Amino acid sequence: MRRLIAIFAVLALAVSAPRVLSAQDSSDVQQDRKEVRHDRREVRGDRREVRHDTRDIRQDRRDVRQDVKAGDTTDARRDARDLRRDRRDRRHDVRDARRDRRDLRQDRKDVHEDKQEKKDSTN
Repeated sequence: MRRLIAIFAVLALAVSAPRVLSAQDSSDVQQDRKEVRHDRREVRGDRREVRHDTRDIRQDRRDVRQDVKAGDTTDARRDARDLRRDRRDRRHDVRDARRDRRDLRQDRKDVHEDKQEKKDSTN
């Protein structure tokens, strides 16, 4: 009787193993797609922040020129400090966008590889 139960258990595992593995593969593809969507959202947000920082930089340059032209050195220094801060923020945002684009490319590659593996395993 024990032998019969053991044989039945081995057969049940042998039959269910491919289904479990294929379900795991599909969850890998779904997870990679979710990461791609998340990365796209991050890249859009980074681009938006870079545009905002660029607008701030332009405005700060105008303010500095106007303050210097008007002879207001205190406001010119304050605006110049704000200009440096905005440039630093933009530099960091550009760097972050570059990392996110690199991550997005890698996640797209992972999705493609998972699809190929799934396709190859079904043949």
